[in-house]
Amino acid sequence: MTGRNRIRSLIRKACSTAVLVALVFGQTSLVQAGPREQAKRIYDRIAGVPPSADVLNAMESDIVSGNTIDAAFTAMEDSAFYDVTLKNFAAPWTNEAMSKFVPLNDYIATVIGLVRDGEDFRKVLYDDVLYIGNPSLNLPNYSTSNNNHYESLENSGASLKDNLERVNQSTYTGLPPSATAGVITSRASARAFFSAGTNRAMFRFTLINHMCNDLEQVADVTLPTDRIRQDVSRSPGGDSRVFLNNCVGCHTGMDPMTQAFAYYDYEYDANTDPDGELGRLVYNAIGETDPETGSRVQAKYHINSATFEQGYVTPDDSWDNYWRQGANRRLGWDPSLPGSGSGAKSLGMEFANSEAFAECQVKKVFENVCLRPPSDSADRSQVSSMVASFASQGYDLKRVFAESAVYCMGE
Repeated sequence: MTGRNRIRSLIRKACSTAVLVALVFGQTSLVQAGPREQAKRIYDRIAGVPPSADVLNAMESDIVSGNTIDAAFTAMEDSAFYDVTLKNFAAPWTNEAMSKFVPLNDYIATVIGLVRDGEDFRKVLYDDVLYIGNPSLNLPNYSTSNNNHYESLENSGASLKDNLERVNQSTYTGLPPSATAGVITSRASARAFFSAGTNRAMFRFTLINHMCNDLEQVADVTLPTDRIRQDVSRSPGGDSRVFLNNCVGCHTGMDPMTQAFAYYDYEYDANTDPDGELGRLVYNAIGETDPETGSRVQAKYHINSATFEQGYVTPDDSWDNYWRQGANRRLGWDPSLPGSGSGAKSLGMEFANSEAFAECQVKKVFENVCLRPPSDSADRSQVSSMVASFASQGYDLKRVFAESAVYCMGE
């Protein structure tokens, strides 16, 4: 056989082998995994570490008995679910780069604590809640100007499942209880989204992280423009059509709601601390005024006021949800709420009580556990079922993890 013919023969054999492998694996993918394999898969997806033989036996027994949800809850007893799975789940929400490679912080710890305790997960956006490390660990005290407490907790190797304690955020941050808004007013969130800028970043990333929509997806050019601030040009590049057909789409809904954050800022010394590592969240309480505005409104709300002097001047932190009209009614706003209010807490309630919030949490958990987004009619039906279950079960996100794991256990 010549060298060329030998190469052709080898290629034909390789192709035949590849086809055979594809056929074999294609057939096995249609075969439902047995109870033990299903138990192992649930544990892998939930905890990401191997189960002990006793735990695997108990989960297999639950699955055989039809108690599949119980098997998933058994997997969530592993500390790795909290230390790794939930930490990586929430970490991208805490920075604009959406990276999971960040240290533990108060935002992440609060998400983990609410899930661990089976709390109403809607509280993540409005409650006076904070989770800190157990004092018995002798960690640095919680600080409003650094992240040492949480980095030390993570570096200690202590189980987050056993060593997170719920406290009132207002007690540790100095915020009035009425000014707390769950993770929105956490230090990590303030550093990422209240730093510099105009506080629109906090609105945008809350929308992305907790409503699963970016601004382009909710743009609506049909709404009133009366609340768009002075810093937005009405004729970018000298063409007013750009404003009317593009800028308006985001700002008509965003600016009236971002007003809820008018009294918040993140302060740090840019000269000595350019990354804001040692900055802190500040809030102008009653009686406190900004020297530049002469009111409680932060100066950042009045920057570039000469861009369009006839634009809206922010007088306070009252907000209105213009998206209750027009195309964004599809987000499913709660009719029992007024659609307006003052401050971050009431805006957090507006978001957290929407249908979009519930659907977003379920979709994110599904993708995290099943390692893929919902992709076909069966997946979409399952997501709809879990959204309904999420609402009826008190918005317990831990159960959503369990239901997702059970749905994907036979893959």
